[in-house]
Amino acid sequence: MNYTTQMDAARRGIFTKEMEVVSKKEGIDKEKLMQLMAEGKVIIPCNKLHTCIEPNALGSMLKTKINVNLGTSRDCKDLDMEYEKVKSAVDMGAEAIMDLSSYGDTRKFRKKLTTECPAMIGTVPIYDAVVYYHKALGKITSREWIDIAKMHAEDGVDFMTIHCGINKETAKKFKKNKRLMNIVSRGGSIIFAWMEMTGEENPFYEHYDEILDICREYDITLSLGDACRPGCLMDATDASQIEELITLGELTKRAWEKDVQIMIEGPGHMPINQIAANMEIQKTLCHGAPFYVLGPIVTDIAPGYDHITSAIGGAIAASSGAAFLCYVTPAEHLRLPDVDDVKEGIIAARIAAHSADIAKGVPGAIDWDLQMDKARKALDWEGMFKLAIDPEKARRYRESAKPEKEDTCSMCGNFCAVKNMNRILDGEIVSIFDE
Repeated sequence: MNYTTQMDAARRGIFTKEMEVVSKKEGIDKEKLMQLMAEGKVIIPCNKLHTCIEPNALGSMLKTKINVNLGTSRDCKDLDMEYEKVKSAVDMGAEAIMDLSSYGDTRKFRKKLTTECPAMIGTVPIYDAVVYYHKALGKITSREWIDIAKMHAEDGVDFMTIHCGINKETAKKFKKNKRLMNIVSRGGSIIFAWMEMTGEENPFYEHYDEILDICREYDITLSLGDACRPGCLMDATDASQIEELITLGELTKRAWEKDVQIMIEGPGHMPINQIAANMEIQKTLCHGAPFYVLGPIVTDIAPGYDHITSAIGGAIAASSGAAFLCYVTPAEHLRLPDVDDVKEGIIAARIAAHSADIAKGVPGAIDWDLQMDKARKALDWEGMFKLAIDPEKARRYRESAKPEKEDTCSMCGNFCAVKNMNRILDGEIVSIFDE
């Protein structure tokens, strides 16, 4: 049977091969999966032209997925290095890669990703327009903005961030409600500046139906970008952020009318005590569409450690309903991340995602911890290494301070509570200083 998008298939009762893969991965019933997809609460970003993809689904009742941002810039333009980051990210379990390249042969790199990479591939066409047309921002036409989105679709990307929530009306309210950090979204700032210079409406908002037609043709998931996400704690949950979210909720309904899969992008920088409420607001205003969050970063004082501030916020956000976490690296706010930064960011995000899955009761999530607990009780070091989220680092740490006895570590030695409790409960004598 023919269908246009995964959502269209679900609504018509067609169980696609992508749904079959997801059903097995997630341990979710076929009928339940199709129901959630028909309602827009679960999505499978999967461009028809991205034939090497290993399908994954996003939804708050499924395992939390993570995305890795990378790409070239004017100061760091080594495409080979960026592809090394891609391979490393996939090896470490990232389900999605966002190519945010803003310099060089961006199309060549994008096509390499959609030809060779099994992860979901996302892009922000707005960045690429400035590179591709190689002219002043104010000289780019509405038609050219839309054509870039079409080109990305043809190149096989699975989801596109489109900043269509900031229109003339929301921009007017943004200027009225002053912020400390203004707009920190790169794409949001570009389209805001373009509107200010040209006096025209945001072309992605004005021609939204055409964007939906493109997404429907290639089965691209539309990631509705949050141009007004807070860039510091002082701006969190302000009028501009909520006003844009209301607009994104309206655009979500219009997308669903055309069977286009949608996810909503979210904050940003935000105090811990506001995160859960923000997830509820999003679910309400955007009708349960999957929520994709950057962080949230829970304090602004830790440059060099923002993978940690982000993981704290991400764990809370995902346990409160976010479906998709965008990793943050130690290099955030400072420079383009290198391969080591990417690894640190991925591990932190995976810890956050897994912690959230346990909290929200995702079937099987805690089983991984149970296996680790059994290995620890048995003092099975090789077992612990194999189960560790970063086996190489766990092994390296132990080997850097070899214990006198293999059944202990250099922290406790013969004082090891696990070792001594195992012995005493087995009826053995515990004699710490005589061993």
